[in-house]
Amino acid sequence: MVAGFRPRRFVIVAIAAFVLLPIEVSDARWLPDFFKFPSKHTAAPKHAKSARPARLARHRAAAKPHRTRLAALGPAILPRSALKPASTPCDPATFRLVLDVGHTAESEGAMSARNVAEFVFNLRLARLIEEKLKTEGFTETRLLVTEGKARPSLFKRVAAANGLDADLLLSIHHDSVPNKLLEDWEFEGKKSHYSDRFSGYSVFVSHDNPDFKTSLSFAELIGKELKADGLHYAEQYTQPIMGRDQHPLLDKETGVYSYDELIVLRKARMPAVLLEAGSIINRDEELEMDSPERQNMIGSAVVAAVKEFCEPRQAILGPL
Repeated sequence: MVAGFRPRRFVIVAIAAFVLLPIEVSDARWLPDFFKFPSKHTAAPKHAKSARPARLARHRAAAKPHRTRLAALGPAILPRSALKPASTPCDPATFRLVLDVGHTAESEGAMSARNVAEFVFNLRLARLIEEKLKTEGFTETRLLVTEGKARPSLFKRVAAANGLDADLLLSIHHDSVPNKLLEDWEFEGKKSHYSDRFSGYSVFVSHDNPDFKTSLSFAELIGKELKADGLHYAEQYTQPIMGRDQHPLLDKETGVYSYDELIVLRKARMPAVLLEAGSIINRDEELEMDSPERQNMIGSAVVAAVKEFCEPRQAILGPL
């Protein structure tokens, strides 16, 4: 040890001098390495990409940076973005949600217990949600109705959604069960099939979506709103009896499942969620899904989820 050198006093003086320096976060790369703490999250994985649409990126780039001073650090200046959560609020007037009507007039999806095509249910509910969203100020909402046979229409709808420069995609469907679980009956003199064993809504997301985290957040909001209205989610997807239609349950409180292979979810360039609004192969629930009361309940739940998804988040340190 060098004679006359007092390490404790030196450290205190050095720290005090450092705190009093007017450092700006964006220009702090000059700091010596011993002031930086290593983190396993420092380097982003090679496959990680920004999932925000270009339009939102342009909005953020155009916004003027706001800075605030932290009393604890003296004159240090930090950008406002450093004090906020990762998620950012959206402007309802410019936020673009695409409502994808599941299936097509040529490929109508499942058939209900009373011989009504799923596409009819999907289109009616999607139109109702579109109307409600636009009434609430989400005027950029787009209704996507696709034509064509089943598989080709999947790629057409994804291409159309991506071309709309959307911020969020919600695909509207109504549920059924695998053919092996169907039972026979007659309705109005016509042969039909039903299964009263299962009922309820379900919400699906894909891990392969470029913004899985945001997709999951929105899916959970939808499930939360539906649950708050007294509805329950379909639990059969966790059961082995579903065979290849069995899917992992990601949120047991709100009924969110993963369905990674769904083209409409994994190929969309924006956060994407698929909603099975209810079972139309269940005879009792089909009648409920056909009622204006249930349709309005589901439509209002989706709108409430969108509004909560877009509401301004408070800064970590409160209003600045």
